[in-house]
Amino acid sequence: MSWQQVIFDILTYGILGYSVVLIFFYLFIGVYSIGETRKYLHKNSFTDYSLLAVSSETPGISIIAPAYNESATIVENVRSLLSVYYPNLELLVVNDGSKDNCLQLLIDAYQLEQVPIFIHEQIATKPVRGVYKSRNPVFSKLVVIDKVNGGKADALNVGINLATKPYVVCIDVDCILEENALLKMIKPFLESTNKRVIASGGVVRIANSCEIESGRLVKVHLPKQFLPRVQTLEYIRAFLLGRMAWSRLNGLLLISGAFGAFDREIVIKAGGYNHNTVGEDMELVVRMRRYMEEQKIPYKVTYIPDPLCWTEAPASFKILGRQRNRWTRGTIETLGFHKKIFFNPRYGLLGMLSYPYWFFFEFLAPLIEAFGMLVFLVFASLGLVDWNFFFALLFFIAAFGFTYSVFAIFMEVITYNQYKKRSEVLSLFLTALIEPFFFHPFVVWSAIKGNIDLARKKNAWGEMTRQGFAGANANKVNPIPPKHGNS
Repeated sequence: MSWQQVIFDILTYGILGYSVVLIFFYLFIGVYSIGETRKYLHKNSFTDYSLLAVSSETPGISIIAPAYNESATIVENVRSLLSVYYPNLELLVVNDGSKDNCLQLLIDAYQLEQVPIFIHEQIATKPVRGVYKSRNPVFSKLVVIDKVNGGKADALNVGINLATKPYVVCIDVDCILEENALLKMIKPFLESTNKRVIASGGVVRIANSCEIESGRLVKVHLPKQFLPRVQTLEYIRAFLLGRMAWSRLNGLLLISGAFGAFDREIVIKAGGYNHNTVGEDMELVVRMRRYMEEQKIPYKVTYIPDPLCWTEAPASFKILGRQRNRWTRGTIETLGFHKKIFFNPRYGLLGMLSYPYWFFFEFLAPLIEAFGMLVFLVFASLGLVDWNFFFALLFFIAAFGFTYSVFAIFMEVITYNQYKKRSEVLSLFLTALIEPFFFHPFVVWSAIKGNIDLARKKNAWGEMTRQGFAGANANKVNPIPPKHGNS
C-alpha cells in the first residue's frame, strides 16, 4: 500500500467519523425536539392570554429597536411595533446616528418633541444627543433616542440604560410581530419558580411574499423567490427542531438578534452587549449564562416555538453572503471570548456540551467540509478514489439531509401549519431536494470567507439592503386610537 493511499484512508475515515457523529447529533436533536414541542403545545392549549393581558400583575416590557439609515420604511416599521398589544409597554427606537432623515421623519409623523431626561448610564455607550416623546397621547408609549453612531450593540445598550421596565425585548426595527407576541414571550419568565429565566427567544419566520398591511401581517405565503424560500426551510429546521431541543436541554447559546427577551437586571450585571463583535446577540447569551454559572444561580434560557416574529430575508446572493459571513465571524469571536468554558466542568452543560457542539459542528463544520472537498479533488486526480464507495456515501448524505428537511416540514405542518396550500408544502419538498446542490455550497463558501475576513481583521458589519414590505405610503402615518386601552 502506497503512502498516498495510507494518507487518503486516514483522511477519509477521519472525515467519515466526524460525519457520523454530526449525523448522530442531528438525529438526537430531531427526536428530542418532539417531546418539548408536544409539551409546549399541550401546556399552552390551556392558556388564556386575555387574562394575562388585563392583569395588573403583568410585568413591564421595554422594546428596544435600533435604527440606522432606515428612512425608507422607518415610520411604517414603528407603526407596526406600536400595534403590538401588551398592557405595560414602552417602545424605545434608538436612532444610531443615521445619515439620512430617519429622525426627522419620526418627529414629523409621530409629533415628537425633545424632552429633558436623566440617563443612568449603567453600561458605557456613545453620547446621547436627545430623547424625544410625542405630544399626542396616542403615541405615549413611544420614546425615540438620538445618539452618536456606535453600532447596533451600542444602540441596544443605550436602550437598556434608558429602559424603565424589568424586561427588555431587543428587536430589529423592520421586524413584524404577531399581535400577542409579547404576551407569549413573557410567559416563561412568569412560570419558572425554581430557576430564574434570564432570556427567552422566539421563532423568526420569513415574510418575503407575505401580505403586509399597515405594518401588520395579514396573510402568510411561501416566498416566491428561491433564496428566501430555501431560507424559510432552513429557519424551520433551525427553530422548530434545533432550538427546541437545546431549550429542552437548557443548553441554548443563541437567541436571534431579530427577536429576543431578556431579564434587564442580569443583562446589566453581565455588562450589556459587546460592541467588539459582530455577533453581539450570541455573545450576550453566552456571557449571561457564564455569569449565572459563576454566581452559582439556578437559571434557564427558554425558547418559544410559536411563529411570533416575521422578517425580510436576503433575496440576493450578495446580501446573503454578507449575512452569513457576519454570522461566521460572530460565532468565532464569541467562542474566542469565552474559550475558558471549553470542556470546563465548572460550567456544567454550558462547558461540557453546548460550547463544544458549537465549536466542533458550527465553527469547524464548513472548514472540514471544504477541506474534505479539496482532499477529494486531489486524490481523485491521483486515481485513489473508490468511486462506488464515494457515490454510495454521497447518496446516503443527500438522502439523510432530505429526510431531515422533510421531518422538519412535517413538524411544521402538524404544529403551526403556516403554509396551508398543498402547492406550498410541495414547493418546500422540492426546495429540500435542490438545497444541497445550490444553496448549501454557497453557505459553506460564505463561512470560509468569514474565516478569511476575520483572519484579515475585517470587522465590518456589511450593508444589508432590504426591499421593504411597505409601498409608496410607507412614511405616511395616520394617528391610530389606542387598542384594548393601550396606546
